[in-house]
Amino acid sequence: MTTHESWGRYIPSRPARVVDVTWPQDALPDDDLLLAYGLGRSYGDVPLNNDHTLLDVSRLDRFRRFDSETGVLECEAGVTLDAILRLAVPRGWFPPVTPGTKFVTVGGCIANDIHGKNHHHAGTFGRHVLSFELLRSDGSRTRCTPGDPLFAATIGGLGLTGLIVSAEIQLRRIESVEMIVERVPFRSLTEFDELSRDCDATHEYTVAWFDSFAGRNSRGIFFKGNHSGATGSQPVGPVDGLRARRSRWVPVVPAALNSVTVRAFNTTYFHANAKPHPQREHYDPFFYPLDAVANWNRIYGRHGFLQYQCVIPENAGLEPVAEILDRAARSRLASFLTVIKKFGSLASPGLLSFPRAGTTVCLDFAARRTEVLLPMLEACDDVVEAAGGSVYPAKDARMSAARFRRFFPRWAELRALADPRFSSSFWRRVTA
Repeated sequence: MTTHESWGRYIPSRPARVVDVTWPQDALPDDDLLLAYGLGRSYGDVPLNNDHTLLDVSRLDRFRRFDSETGVLECEAGVTLDAILRLAVPRGWFPPVTPGTKFVTVGGCIANDIHGKNHHHAGTFGRHVLSFELLRSDGSRTRCTPGDPLFAATIGGLGLTGLIVSAEIQLRRIESVEMIVERVPFRSLTEFDELSRDCDATHEYTVAWFDSFAGRNSRGIFFKGNHSGATGSQPVGPVDGLRARRSRWVPVVPAALNSVTVRAFNTTYFHANAKPHPQREHYDPFFYPLDAVANWNRIYGRHGFLQYQCVIPENAGLEPVAEILDRAARSRLASFLTVIKKFGSLASPGLLSFPRAGTTVCLDFAARRTEVLLPMLEACDDVVEAAGGSVYPAKDARMSAARFRRFFPRWAELRALADPRFSSSFWRRVTA
């Protein structure tokens, strides 16, 4: 049963009603504020439309056209990356940009202009969108292409410009299902920075996991990987020992998530993953490690969790990043997952796209001691703003309206191009 929650579950979902959109020809309801809902993998209130109407597009999930010679794919907006992988990988193609889960829709990828481990090589998802069909609340349908004002407003536009019905995207060629991956241990933020500068030129995919209890001096694992080339590689498609995993629902014990257990997990994880020599593995565990547990978000308990993701521009240096990690460590709140990565300089076509050249930090906190957590995150916002950075709307559940407007000074341009009958709990919160 679909609950239409956000992935963080911190803000309860209570739409007035949910309307299924099954066919591209379906007309939109004409009596309420609307918002499209895919699989709910945004963490905060971006996918919520409390007290108003959600448009469930999960059954708008058909492929229209795939050219296996050029890698151009046209599909409806409810198609998932998981479905694209099952179609395209055996034919030698792969999503040009993918987040840390394959259970997201194409419409959601566009609306949040998602990024991945290869931002320094490929930029955001929006750079690889060739066109999309947009249905507005007045019944008009527009085929938007790069250069159109509505194209720029919809890429990273948080679902506010209308219903994305279908999209045409360019996939990237691969030679094999396998990745060549290295996991390099490091023991400080400075070492991470040095590894990034060395490896971003040689590896398409880079990201780091931090054991954040020691702040800037935390140990971590730097992941770097490339798709395996044709020479000596296995053919595209499943091969022995390199099969994708099936996502499973498992029992979770929220009470077990505390600073003691997280420290123990981090120690085990660090030593288990310190493998600096090249390893051959299927793409699935490299890109989607958490997808092996379908309900991993439930581990945080009934109050859910908050994910905090920010970006610090390159010209601000490492000190703001270090200060955020130090604040998280001093709070003694256990971030179950801390990830850090360098963004590249490739610009997005979207008005409100989040990534920019610099360092992004992502931390997860159980929504328990909010009297400590929320002030700490507000203080991190101070650091981010002073550095000229921003916080990712797709992960946010608490930034102020004033802060959002300063983080995204082009928000008024989006408001001018937004559909007057599309809205969200997030948008009302940050533009009130």
